[in-house]
Amino acid sequence: MFTGLITELGTVQGITRGESSAIFTITAPQSVAGLGLGDSISVNGVCLTATSITGDSFTADVMVQTLKLTSLSQVQVGSPVNLELAARLDMRIGGHIVQGHVDGVATVVALTPGEKWAQLDLTVPAELMKYVVAQGSITLDGVSLTVGALDDATNGVSVWLIPETLAKTNLSAKKAGGLVNVEVDVLAKYVERLLKKGVAGGN
Repeated sequence: MFTGLITELGTVQGITRGESSAIFTITAPQSVAGLGLGDSISVNGVCLTATSITGDSFTADVMVQTLKLTSLSQVQVGSPVNLELAARLDMRIGGHIVQGHVDGVATVVALTPGEKWAQLDLTVPAELMKYVVAQGSITLDGVSLTVGALDDATNGVSVWLIPETLAKTNLSAKKAGGLVNVEVDVLAKYVERLLKKGVAGGN
């Protein structure tokens, strides 16, 4: 489990592609200090497993299916990636409950800078919009954010990025047409499941 608070902006050092998977090598001095072999780490919101650690870098295997279904397909050598180590039970949850299980990929419409923050507008897959509410939580490329505005007619979602988020994540580099991993609030999915089972069970 993660909280959506990015702890480091890593850099992709290498990508080795195979038939069924790819190996990402990521330089991340801060993360490596607290990372062990087999530990989970969120990379742009995707939960991956550290398979080796060397110096200030680690490697992780990424299945082809994961590449197809997430924005990791656009990652290249030199790309900055948002990193977060798995949450500990003795820490404050400053964001919200994030699983690292990507629900879909949104398309960036625009990133508009403001005086103190930037507005990020996206088009979210239609089937995910029912889980998104104004002032609710959403995870974009592993970053826990608050939904600022919704447009159900266009499947549009807007969030505002404060200077801290712009400085410490890769969201500041997003351009129109780019892809962003989306994980909706898991609590909304639990509520939907409970309601469906309740109706089906006649309760």
